[in-house]
Amino acid sequence: MRVEHADVVVVGGGAAGLSAALAAVESFAAAARDDAVVALVSKVYPMRSHTVAAEGGAAGVVPGGVDTADQHVADTMRGGAGLSHEDAVRFVVDRAPAELARLERLGMPWSRAEDGRPQVRRFGGMTNPRTWFAADKTGFHLLHTLFQTSLRETSIHRLDEHVALDLLLADDGAARGVVLHDQQRGEVVVVLAPAVVLATGGYARAWATSTNAGIVTGDGLSMALRARLPLRDLEMVQVHPTCLPGSGILITEAARGEGGVLLDAAGERYLADYGLGPVTPVGAPEARRMELGPRDQLSQAFWHADRDGRTIPTRDGGVVHLDLRHLGKAFLDERLPLVAGLARRFAGVDPVTEPIPVRPAAHYTMGGIVATPSGQVVDAAGEPVPGLFAAGECASTGLHGANRLGSNSLVETLVGGRAAGSLAADALRRSSASRPTAPDLVDQARGLADRWLAMRGRGTEPPAAIRRELGAVLDAEVGIFRDGDGLARAAATLDDLHERYQDVRVADTADVFNSDWTQALELGAMLTVARGVVAAAAARTESRGAHQRLDHPHTDDVARHSLVTTDARGAVSVRLRPVHAAVARAQGDA
Repeated sequence: MRVEHADVVVVGGGAAGLSAALAAVESFAAAARDDAVVALVSKVYPMRSHTVAAEGGAAGVVPGGVDTADQHVADTMRGGAGLSHEDAVRFVVDRAPAELARLERLGMPWSRAEDGRPQVRRFGGMTNPRTWFAADKTGFHLLHTLFQTSLRETSIHRLDEHVALDLLLADDGAARGVVLHDQQRGEVVVVLAPAVVLATGGYARAWATSTNAGIVTGDGLSMALRARLPLRDLEMVQVHPTCLPGSGILITEAARGEGGVLLDAAGERYLADYGLGPVTPVGAPEARRMELGPRDQLSQAFWHADRDGRTIPTRDGGVVHLDLRHLGKAFLDERLPLVAGLARRFAGVDPVTEPIPVRPAAHYTMGGIVATPSGQVVDAAGEPVPGLFAAGECASTGLHGANRLGSNSLVETLVGGRAAGSLAADALRRSSASRPTAPDLVDQARGLADRWLAMRGRGTEPPAAIRRELGAVLDAEVGIFRDGDGLARAAATLDDLHERYQDVRVADTADVFNSDWTQALELGAMLTVARGVVAAAAARTESRGAHQRLDHPHTDDVARHSLVTTDARGAVSVRLRPVHAAVARAQGDA
């Protein structure tokens, strides 16, 4: 077992993790801490992080235009359906323009308007166009920009292709490092640090039909649950309305923001029949109407249209058509080249001459590790967890609430990542904490690692079968609409899968690049989080945002967060807590 030391360890190599690492470096440099070490852990090479798949853009008010920060706040609060915290929303909105401009100075190639200012496009649920973009490859360019910037920082110690196994906590509950497995060298690595930033992404890959990469398996959330920390609003899972059938490949909302329209089997625009009207002119989208309504409402409209027999049957289920033909080849090549390429390669259609078949898929998870707007993780009592911070999709800060507005997530990785990294470094500088060296932490790490290593070469339950059943039950019972009977069936299935997982078969005993073992670890993380999702969905007997109950169509007068915890035996419990109580505890953090 290899023991390393750092001042801050960041787990996750995507946009939030890179932003946190760079911010920590800047904070140490400002304090003349030239000897500081920031360890950046990623289970893949950072340029393979899921941020690279983001297409549409990042939201921020362009100075000097008609848009305002107050309007951005209002749109986000409206989309959050009562679960957003205004202080968290304003924290991100107020900092967004500066972060997007900072990214440009680092080399981000934002698309430009004729007057030289950043070009912005419309996104669903937003009153004004405010989404900065780089064609439809925004995440690709954003991740490149952050990663290439990180390469010049010698104080960032990268640990690529290291799987995070568990958090290390001191007796007083403070975070003191992480336990990893180096896939290249085949050894356990303990990184001891007085500050840990979790930036591990979401958990939507648990669904069989998902836009997420295979690595988005809720690893950080699973570690937090095992550390007896609460996860908030896990049931709030956003289903994106336009994805390619079969593969779940995302067709960005930017396609609708640029004027794309949705058609049913008869070639008719159907959204107005399901509460998203009045009908807008083709090629002239209007804010919050038709194709630019909130994502949850578009997915719900598809669900109703499918049951009304208005979708086109395929082997992968019913589909509708996304029609971009009226935009023309030149426009598509300039503004939506990735969409056009995806349609040709994976759907076999040319969007210049044919509409694209689409259907909904699990896309983004609003739930996560409870944190203040600046990323300080808090426990079930609302008290700060010393030395532990979270940023990006794995964190629940109060920004997205019950339903995220498109393009708010990429800017959250920048603002939230920077805030968490800075807070981690500043908290360390303000305190007397030093790099932990306690032998009992190393012993604790060895025990945690042995638990996971013992899975190799053992078990009888095929992991592929467990994985298929997990995805199938989430698709069937925890999708666009839920009900009590379906959630009860899902809970029973997941309990059974959890028991079977205790005897999961890991045939490969190798130390180096043992994908059989690492995929079993990821399956365990998805099962852990999925059980929390179902428990929270069953406890929330109302319809709110992305959580829609057919048996409880009303929305409660009092908005409540769900808090999921587990005990030492893995039993899941859920509490509902009024939103105003959570906001009161976070006041002053920004």
